[in-house]
Amino acid sequence: MKTPIAILILYFIPLFVSSQEIKSPLEKSNFSNLTSYNELTSYIQLLDAKSDLLKVEIIGQSVEKRNIYAMMFSSSQFDKDLSKIKVLIFAQQHGNEQSGKEGALLLAGELLKPENRPLFNKIDLVLVPQVNPDGSETNKRRNANDADLNRNHLILSEPETMALQSLFSKYCFEVSMDVHEYSPYGEAWKKYGYRKNADITVGATTNLNVSAEIRKLSNEDYLRYIFKYLSDRKFSSFEYCPGGPPDVEYIRHSTFDINDGRQSLGIQNTFSFIQEGMNGKDDSVENLQHRAKGQMTGMRGLLAYVYRNKDLIKDLVITARKKLISGAYSETVSVQSEHVRNGEKLQIKLLSYYSGNDSVVNVNDYRPVVKSLSDVKKPVGYLIPRKYTELGEWADKHSLTRRPFKQSGAFKIEQYFINGIDSIDFEGDVVVNPQTVVREFREPVSDNDYFFIPATQLKSNMIVLALEPKSMLGLVTYKNYAHLLKNREVFPILRVIKK
Repeated sequence: MKTPIAILILYFIPLFVSSQEIKSPLEKSNFSNLTSYNELTSYIQLLDAKSDLLKVEIIGQSVEKRNIYAMMFSSSQFDKDLSKIKVLIFAQQHGNEQSGKEGALLLAGELLKPENRPLFNKIDLVLVPQVNPDGSETNKRRNANDADLNRNHLILSEPETMALQSLFSKYCFEVSMDVHEYSPYGEAWKKYGYRKNADITVGATTNLNVSAEIRKLSNEDYLRYIFKYLSDRKFSSFEYCPGGPPDVEYIRHSTFDINDGRQSLGIQNTFSFIQEGMNGKDDSVENLQHRAKGQMTGMRGLLAYVYRNKDLIKDLVITARKKLISGAYSETVSVQSEHVRNGEKLQIKLLSYYSGNDSVVNVNDYRPVVKSLSDVKKPVGYLIPRKYTELGEWADKHSLTRRPFKQSGAFKIEQYFINGIDSIDFEGDVVVNPQTVVREFREPVSDNDYFFIPATQLKSNMIVLALEPKSMLGLVTYKNYAHLLKNREVFPILRVIKK
């Protein structure tokens, strides 16, 4: 017996039901209550059940065993259509930065509307609305281990950052965005009489080892595009500029460190950004509707730009990554850098505490340029002593390739001798700055004693930055690895170079 057409229609309608019928928890509360972990879980599961575009995966768990959800949007099987571009957007690494999570949930519902379905003819998207569920539940910045997740992407000591980095390693996204909030309400700014007032700020990668072509497209084209996109939708915006107040501290663009969500992915030649919305003055729900919608609009703008420029971005990333993996991308890696002036003055729109109006302020000490202070020649790879098990565990967390190493006349092995340990200023912090002498290592190298990490892999530049003793972004600057660096002794990690 044939099934009546009317019954077939009723049967398939739920697959294409408009998400306008499904309100997010924030919308249900009329934007007055933050979405709890349980509400987030239920909402994500409901969207998953209602649309064929969405598949939800659990990519890991927090310290307190809450799930970290990845919402995978695709019009086909995810990551199977190689003509598409893969985008990763993740929010709320800091638990007290709530508007990113809320904006991501609003975006999820928006993307399932029929008019947005064509996006996924070109884009495979993963949206992680909440990286730090434990911090969110207590409205605290750090996770349940009291770790700042956005300073953890190099050492990967926390389950949340391990889950996110594992997700990236699995799919090698070409585009990424890390969504945060910024606070303009510090006492120094009150004393100055003005504060920052942009609804949304956006920053691109700044590390000099990221492909220059990717950095150029990010800074010269995407930022111009997204600021107009936001303005057209009644949200104010500006380039992400930490520091200040003017005439008190210098103002720069975002850090070039690789331990945060944006730069740790950007260093793999990813078209990568940070987006920060302005948080509430008194509590996390103040002006939450405008804040969450601003965050959603910024994320939606990224997708619109990627859709329009899919082939350009994909080609840039593929080309840069091929050079990175082949070892031909760069002969040197900058391991120490600083923010410097270039003669340009910044005009920044600030809110006056006296008048309550926006005012344009000239910033004289503006340092928009990152300049290298010290470079090293990229080696063929590194020999890691097996007795340092913490280094093996670190390499495994980053899914780094290991290979057997055979000594031959084609290679020379170098070892650093630490001739003294000074310090160097890094964005207002003080980190170690060892004085090194390079010596040839002539002893036999056994697989029983060393494992070899080749530099010809996607994380090539990250490997160099992590393992070089003079790197101001290296493992030796972290407490767990500081013991590797000892004055008047050899550095245990060996460099392999071609003769």
